[in-house]
Formats: sequence, structure tokens, C-alpha cells
Amino acid sequence: MSGQEVVFALLGVVAVGSAVLVVTTRRLVHAALWLVVSFGALAGGYLVLTAEFVAWVQVLIYVGAIVVLLLFGIMLTRAPIGESADLDSGNRWAAAAVAVATAAVLVTVVVMGFGDERIALEAGGGSAEALGASVFRTWVLPFEILSVLLLASLVGAIVLSRSDIRARPETRARSEEREPERGDAGEEDGV
Repeated sequence: MSGQEVVFALLGVVAVGSAVLVVTTRRLVHAALWLVVSFGALAGGYLVLTAEFVAWVQVLIYVGAIVVLLLFGIMLTRAPIGESADLDSGNRWAAAAVAVATAAVLVTVVVMGFGDERIALEAGGGSAEALGASVFRTWVLPFEILSVLLLASLVGAIVLSRSDIRARPETRARSEEREPERGDAGEEDGV
């Protein structure tokens, strides 16, 4: 086993371990921070695979933008930051069983599909030119769908966080009618 494979395996363990902590922690902010660690380990894996451009895009886009978007979503929706009994559905064992079964199926498919095949690492395989051609020819639609999904989630977080948007029109009209009455009463007291 070469040094690259050892580093790649260690980064994989860090990525999987922090991903498990993302879904098992009871604090939302801690989950977002563990997600940063997982994304950072993935970026390190890309560096080991000589895909420097993808590694830096991983850091800039996912660590720099997606996690910040998640943190803004947490803040805007006024979600409970600490531990909350309302967030625990009590289905931990069922979720763990489904996760283990899914992981077993994925590992089996990968092992059966690829077996002992190896790909030689080539410098420049992750260059901006090769990736740009792939992204703008093959993967344009999935990236655009993802951007619309992220925009919709941000708009949804803003709508959920603003109480004046969710108020009924008649409730808003009543509160607006009461405000001038208070102002008139204040003026009469001053006279």
C-alpha cells in the first residue's frame, strides 16, 4: 500500500466519521460544523487524487457557501440551537438499521462492479479544462436544478422566519387600525 493510498484511506475515515456525527449529533450548529469537517476531508481526498481544481471548488463552494447557507437557514428559521426533545422521533434503531442495510448494498454493488480494478493516477486529470468541459456539456442541468433547490430553501427559510408574512390580512388590518387610535389618544393627553 502506497503513501497516497494510506492518506486517502485516513481521509475517508475522517469523512465518514464526521458524516456519521452530522446525522447523530443533537445540536444543529454542531451538525453544520461536522459537515465542514466532512467536506474538508473530501477536499483532501480530491487533492490526493490530483484533482486540485475540484478540491478548491469543494472548499470554496461547499465549505464556504453551502455550510454558510445552512447556518443562515438555522438562524433565520429560529430553530432550537441546543438539544431539543421535539427533534427526536425515537426511531434511532430503525434509522440505524436502514443506514446499515443501505451501506451494505452500496458496498456490495461497488465491490461486485469494480472488484480489484485500479486506475492509475495521472497528473492533470482534475484540471479546470477537463472538468469545465464535463460540467458545461454533461452536468449543466443537475447543477441548475441544485441551484434552484438551494434558492427555494433560502426563500422558504425567510418566509418561515418572518411572522408578518404569515399573518392573515384581517389580522394585519386590525393591528393597523389600532395603531392610529393609540396615536390619537397620546395627542389628546398632551393637549
